[in-house]
Amino acid sequence: MTSLRLRYQTLEFGDKDIHVRTLRDRQQYCDVNGVAEKLGIFSATWPLFGIIWASGEVLAHLMFDYEVEGKRILEVGCGIGLASLVLNQRLADITATDHHPEVECFLLENIKLNNGEEIPFVRTGWNDEDSELGLFDLIIGSDLLYERDHVELLSCFIEQHADEHCEVILVDPGRGQGGRFSKKMISLGYTHSQSQPVDVACLTQPFKGKILHYDR
Repeated sequence: MTSLRLRYQTLEFGDKDIHVRTLRDRQQYCDVNGVAEKLGIFSATWPLFGIIWASGEVLAHLMFDYEVEGKRILEVGCGIGLASLVLNQRLADITATDHHPEVECFLLENIKLNNGEEIPFVRTGWNDEDSELGLFDLIIGSDLLYERDHVELLSCFIEQHADEHCEVILVDPGRGQGGRFSKKMISLGYTHSQSQPVDVACLTQPFKGKILHYDR
C-alpha cells in the first residue's frame, strides 16, 4: 500500500462554492490494519466512497434549494458527503452516515474547507444493531441500490429511522434494483413518484438515472 493521492476541487451551486477533498481516482487504496476488510470492504470497492459520482452531484444540486426548513435530515451512504456539505451551508439539520471507516475523516476535512458547522456523523451499516440515530423527517441518498440484497437492507434501515411522516429521496443511476425497491417502500406505506433531474449542466455525460421520491 502507498500513500493516498488526493484531489482538491470546487463545485458551484448557484452563487455558492463547495470545496472538497476527494481521492484522486479509483486506483487509491490504503486499509491500515485491515479495518475496512473486517467490515467486508475490499480493495476493489474501498475507493468508491472517495469519488464524486454523478448521482451524488444530482442529489447535491437538488438539495441546494429543496424545502428543508424545520426538517431533521439523514444522508444515508453519504460517501464524500457532497449533499450533506451543501445542506450544511444552508444551516440545515443534517446528519450523515456511511459504512466506510474513512468517510468521517474526509467529511471533517471538507467541513473545514468550507468553514462549516459540525455535521453529526455515525459510521453504521444497514444491518447493524440500532445506532441510536433517532428518527428523521427527510432521508436522502444517491446510488445506494447496486446489489440485489440492498433492497431489503436499505428499506429496513430507512424504516428504522423514518418518522411517522417522512420523505425519502434517492437518486438512482439505474442499476436494476429501483423497481423492486419501490415495491418494497409501497408495502411499507409510502407513496411513490419518480422524475428526471432538471439541473444536470454540471455533469460531463448524459444522466440516465432517476430521482425516486417516497412520501408517508
